[in-house]
Order: sequence, then C-alpha cells, then structure tokens
Amino acid sequence: MYFFLTQLSLSDILLTTIIVPNMLHFVLYEGSSMSLISCLTQFHCFIATESLECLLLTLMSYDRYQAICNPLHYTTVIDQMFCIKAIVLCWWVIFAMELMVVLTMGHLDFCGPNIIDHFFCDLEPLLELSCSDTFIIKMETLFLVIVLAICPLTVIIVSYVYIIITVLKIPSVTGRQKTFSTCSAHLTVVSLYYGSLITIYVFPRQQNANTFLSLFYTVVTPLLNPMIYSLSNRDIKQALKKLFKNILHSLRF
Repeated sequence: MYFFLTQLSLSDILLTTIIVPNMLHFVLYEGSSMSLISCLTQFHCFIATESLECLLLTLMSYDRYQAICNPLHYTTVIDQMFCIKAIVLCWWVIFAMELMVVLTMGHLDFCGPNIIDHFFCDLEPLLELSCSDTFIIKMETLFLVIVLAICPLTVIIVSYVYIIITVLKIPSVTGRQKTFSTCSAHLTVVSLYYGSLITIYVFPRQQNANTFLSLFYTVVTPLLNPMIYSLSNRDIKQALKKLFKNILHSLRF
C-alpha cells in the first residue's frame, strides 16, 4: 500500500504541476495564451495523469482485497516484483493509448476561434474549436474511457463487494470496524475522484459549473489525498503527535 501511495502522490504532483501554474497565470492576468503544440502537450499530460490515477486506485483496491479476503497469501501475491511490474505496465499502457488520441487530435484543423473558455486544455473545449470531423477522436476517447475509467471502476466495485462480504463474516463488531477502517481512506478518495469525473463528463452542465468541478478534481482532490491518507494512518498520526510534542517542548524552553 505504501508503494502505491508513493505512485499516487507522484501522479498528484504531476497533475498539479501541469495545471496549476498556467491556471495561476490565467487568474492573475485575466487570461493566458499558448501555442497549439503546448496545448496538446498539456492535454496529453493531463489525461495521462488522470488515467494513471484511475489505474492506481484500482491497484490499491486489489491490494485491499488481497489483504482482507486472502491475508495468508497476501505477501506472496502482492510482492515487490508485482508492484513494480504493475506500475510499469500502467505507465506503458497509458502512454501508448493517450498518445494515439493526441496524434489524432494533432491532425484536426483549427480554423475558427482560438479562445478556450476554460483554465486548461481539456477535450471538449478543444473539440469545440475544431472545424474538422471529430467522429474518430470521439470514438477513440470512448474506447479509452471504457478501458481506463469504466473497467477500473468496475474492478473497484467488485473488490469492495468481496471485501464487504468478508468483513460481515467477522463475528465481532470491533473486528469488523478495525478491518474496514483500513479501506476508509481509499474509499473516500475513490468517491471524491470518480464522483467529480462522473458529474462532469456524464451529466452535462453549464460551463461555469464544469469549470468549478474541474477545479475540484485537478486541484482540490490532489490536495486532499495526502490529508485523507495521513489522518487514517496510525504510523503517520503517531509521528505527527511526536513532532507536535517536540515543537511544544522546544517552545517552552
């Protein structure tokens, strides 16, 4: 779990690095400009980090499934080699699939307005500026959504169904609460992340509402993830308590 948390933190850092600097420039100067290549590069990096987070959350749900449902085989199934292979495979699949979409988008003609009503280069704002047929790019995007978002979400749901069934078989209430508490942080992050994505891309809303929700899952969620996992981790809480005690002790003297 710590290995996957490291990768999730890396993904969040990459996402905020891609989005936040340009967003701050946009806010400070009431607008921003970039070349088409820069816009496509930002779009590619954005969807790559978002897709990586979907796959990482899926791996973490599988990790929790093995830890709770098959605890005796956990160390043999989720070993260091499995973690490294899984992360390398995730990066390779994402890079190859997302590059396909970006290359297709690079062949579109942008001959109309060149103003995006958004704070970063997202799919819909870019397609609205194109005067070419966008059917192929939309089909490719639908395929990627199924592979990199819907299928991982299905795996997460199935994993938690088995986890809940296993937890309910534990006779004591304390045991059930202690076991399921190991999943609370992950379940919270999944709910925040997929909830915002589904709200934006499944239920159409006005542009202002979509901009606000985009801000939530590109800036707020990466900010909340470390806090959620830190507050639910006993080792980190003990380390923070020790740190605060040392600070208070040093202030007294």
